[in-house]
Amino acid sequence: MAKIKVKQVRSSIKRPQNQKRTLEALGLRKIGQVVEHDATPNILGMINKVSHLVSTEEA
Repeated sequence: MAKIKVKQVRSSIKRPQNQKRTLEALGLRKIGQVVEHDATPNILGMINKVSHLVSTEEA
């Protein structure tokens, strides 16, 4: 399965609670942190929900 790298580029301060929880579920805690996930529909949906806070690239 394809891998995708997700990097947090913006802060979660002053964001709705569901967006904060989505970032945490992706494994992101700090700005600049990068995590790698399989490109499953669940992960892609979470990335889409917080797309304004993260950047993505193919791994």
